[in-house]
Amino acid sequence: MPWQETDVTKERVKFVLEWETRWDEGEGRMNFAELCREFGISRQQGYMWLKRYRRGGHSVASVAERSSRPHTMPTKVSDEMEDFLVATRKAKPTWGPKKLRAWILHHRPELELPAPSTIGEVLRRRGMTPSKRRRTRATKETTRPFANVTGPNATWCVDFKGPFRMGNRVRCHPLTILDAHSRYLIRCEAVTDPDGREVQRIFDSAFQEFGLPAAMRSDNGPPFASVGAGGLTKLSVWWLRLGITLERIAPGKPQQNGRQERFHRTLKAETASPPAADLAAQQRAFDLFRRDYNDERPHEALGQRPPTTVYAASARRYPCRLVRFASAPWNHTTRIDRDGFLTWNKTRLFVSTALACEDVELQYDGEDEHWEVVFGPLSIGVLEEDPSGARFKPSRGRMQDIRDVDWTTE
Repeated sequence: MPWQETDVTKERVKFVLEWETRWDEGEGRMNFAELCREFGISRQQGYMWLKRYRRGGHSVASVAERSSRPHTMPTKVSDEMEDFLVATRKAKPTWGPKKLRAWILHHRPELELPAPSTIGEVLRRRGMTPSKRRRTRATKETTRPFANVTGPNATWCVDFKGPFRMGNRVRCHPLTILDAHSRYLIRCEAVTDPDGREVQRIFDSAFQEFGLPAAMRSDNGPPFASVGAGGLTKLSVWWLRLGITLERIAPGKPQQNGRQERFHRTLKAETASPPAADLAAQQRAFDLFRRDYNDERPHEALGQRPPTTVYAASARRYPCRLVRFASAPWNHTTRIDRDGFLTWNKTRLFVSTALACEDVELQYDGEDEHWEVVFGPLSIGVLEEDPSGARFKPSRGRMQDIRDVDWTTE
């Protein structure tokens, strides 16, 4: 025998009809409690259904399921406000509810806007928010790479966003420079050949406009770093001689430059989908995005203010001459030749072409019995003597005490 299906409404109808039958048979209220037990409900619930049944003129439709939605909703967002929010989202398709609300309040302070959660619900209901499949993420270690960033120009973050092909099939390598404190976008340049000379040209322009930062944070790839002595390149040597501290993230730890990585996701969504036809058109898109990002787009980390309200140019103006590094009287100073070699104990040893024609300091370490080669605040390797002869052993670079550096110009 198949199972018989029932629902709540049918059970309510059975209950009131059974009550009518027993009432007509003279049982009255004597067995009402027993009737409720038979249907598995409380007496209070039974009386509620009987009251509704009587008010409905003994119609079984009166005990049907009713909506719990209130008759009036004084806090409901009006249709006009919904249309306005949707139109604003269409104008700023990559902005979330918090940014949209902050931007509207800045430009239309007379409006009474709903909470960000309500705006998000309106956008979702109107099909303006794509659904995303939730996925479990692995727990990552917590890092605080910018713990010492206390103000504008304390640290600039630099990196190349992943390359993409423009409409003419030429690869574009966007170079971005971001102030870590204010998130101000210093530069966003479309580059086809990401070499050190082109990057130095861009930094020369940025330094002239905004001054010098105290530190520069980058990854370990060219042209910012190399696998040679001290990890130095022509570009990083130039930064050191400008008095800028080098901050390199650990290999395989992009989260240590998290501000830059998160920014690149926004940059891709706004300017590279789809890419422009050629380099000039792509640069125009970057320039328009940079103005909007700095002057209009609210940033949650800044209290929903745009970066331009927080950023200020550096007090360290771009010098015409590079700094020189002072050497202690008891240490030796030697110059790297134009091919990247130094001469030590009549032996010519290769150090780095990045240091060609630069002075380095030799500091004797009596404990390990070797000479340490230092360029400004950076230790780049050691000189060792063994039966096979003299040799230079490079290192990835260890920052020395900053008090050993004389930031005077030459």
